Amino acid sequence: MSSEQSIATEINAAASQGFMRPFNRVLERWIPSALTFAIVLTLIVAILAFILTDATPVEVVAGWGEGLSGLLEFMTQMALILLLGHMLANTGPVRRLLSALARVPGSAAFAYVFVFVVAALASLITWGLGLVVGALLAREIAVQARERGLKVHFPLLVAAGYSGFVVWHMGYSGSGPLTAATPDSFLSESLGGTVVPVSETIFSTWNLLGIVGVIVVCAVLFFLVAPRKDAPVYELPRQVGSESFSVGADEVVTPADRIDASRILTLIVGLALVAYLVIHFTQGGGLTLDIVNWSFLALIFLLVRNPFELIRLTKEAASNVGEILLQFPLYAGILGMMSGTGLIVVFSDAIVSIANPASFGVLALLSAGLVNFFVPSGGGQFAVQGPIMLDAANQLGVDPAIAIMAVAYGDQWTNMLQPFWALPVLAIAGLKMRDILGYTSVTFFGSGIVMAAVLLFASL
Repeated sequence: MSSEQSIATEINAAASQGFMRPFNRVLERWIPSALTFAIVLTLIVAILAFILTDATPVEVVAGWGEGLSGLLEFMTQMALILLLGHMLANTGPVRRLLSALARVPGSAAFAYVFVFVVAALASLITWGLGLVVGALLAREIAVQARERGLKVHFPLLVAAGYSGFVVWHMGYSGSGPLTAATPDSFLSESLGGTVVPVSETIFSTWNLLGIVGVIVVCAVLFFLVAPRKDAPVYELPRQVGSESFSVGADEVVTPADRIDASRILTLIVGLALVAYLVIHFTQGGGLTLDIVNWSFLALIFLLVRNPFELIRLTKEAASNVGEILLQFPLYAGILGMMSGTGLIVVFSDAIVSIANPASFGVLALLSAGLVNFFVPSGGGQFAVQGPIMLDAANQLGVDPAIAIMAVAYGDQWTNMLQPFWALPVLAIAGLKMRDILGYTSVTFFGSGIVMAAVLLFASL
């Protein structure tokens, strides 16, 4: 380990002193990959189905196998959200905007708060965009601060960028509430064949207040944990510059190349998508997973220069999608086992036995936060846990919107301790999870208190 990395580790260790430090060490050492968790969870659910229900081993395996293909449409929708969010963040206009934003902070303390707020707003638009924007902005601010002689603690900047992800499931691309608003989704049966419009979830007054509350509280916390003026900081290494970005000059040799280098084709598709979206909403259409994806696709087609750039962005973003595509059939198989054997009813009855209408939201938040360690994908978690919570809410007479958002809150909440989604951020920043975990633990506590309070308020 280099001396700079040692300093970073020592500084970050000070941030995670106290009772969270042993827990952080366990997470660093023992949290396996998300794919391993999906496999282990499959085995656990199979054993529980065999023990807690009357299902035979043959019925358990049959339920699993028949369920494997049950989320193919949803899997595609989730993969597109991540793919398009990454592409959007790397378009020329967005990258130039980030470079301009990096010049805004005039002090180190403001830089940490600024990165968090911008990343949070981007995450509310789409979680893929938020992750990439947080990492790129943190790095660009660190570079420009170094050039201006302003000392900023780089691990804290990166932690602030990743922490913006803590509000993603409250926003425009929230997979849980959007699935509940999509007709004939896998949640339809649990909702009695109806939908829950986003006006009752994402755009409800209490959720909007929750967004403001989380952002304000966490912004204040980042200001408070910022290293004091004379404290040692780990600056971005001198040899590291801005994240490489160049639109480059496309090689145009053949007539086919000239077509691929033309902006006209991408502009036509972008305008056609905008026209469709306008028609959809003016005719009373609602917000669904597909509509969210087509709105991001429209922006991308309008912002890229030509098909050449679009192809390049797609190739760069595709590497982030592979692991999700492999996990979703396993989550679908878990849902198939729970539905086919009656395990969902067993679990929901257990929740009903210890909850009441007032406490249900907070209990659902806590359980969802725990499940997120095993199923770090928000969409995958809803496939596993959504039907259970909706069934329990129905038995208790709780508004299904509270059940949906409680699971959404729990999913985004413990992402601050679960390293799965931090990996692309850390790769861009060149850091390890242990370098930022002490600071994201602060976000974990601050946001958790706000989200629990919001759910209690909504349950009154």
